[in-house]
Amino acid sequence: MAHAGSQPEREVLSTSTDEWSDEIQSEFVSQSANGNVGGRLLLENDRVRVWEIRLKPGERYGVHRHVLDYFWVAVTSGVTMQHSGDGRLERVTYQPGDTMFFHYELGESMIHDLANVGETPVIFTTVELKESANRALPLTLEA
Repeated sequence: MAHAGSQPEREVLSTSTDEWSDEIQSEFVSQSANGNVGGRLLLENDRVRVWEIRLKPGERYGVHRHVLDYFWVAVTSGVTMQHSGDGRLERVTYQPGDTMFFHYELGESMIHDLANVGETPVIFTTVELKESANRALPLTLEA
């Protein structure tokens, strides 16, 4: 369940995975347990994981799954395209400070990707709360 601060503008472009490329559909299968919810892990302790995502225009952050309660904050304005596990393809326009909080009950999760389709870099900070109903997914970070 999502709770919002100031929310981005969302436009649903499709609601069926049948309209996705074979490559995207395959990535949703192969990365279904990917717990790396950001491009760079800034901090991890016994209570939180703090992530940063920076995408230049045309860049994409691949499929990953959220199982922990978390929130994100848009640091910059920008426009992204996001495929979600429920079949939605959305175009989202962000302003600095847009924030959303997500809560997951035991067994619930959300899987998606994120692509910068705008003309400026987009930056997000994501904070996962380890004291959540679900156990954290393992990370696949390079040493």
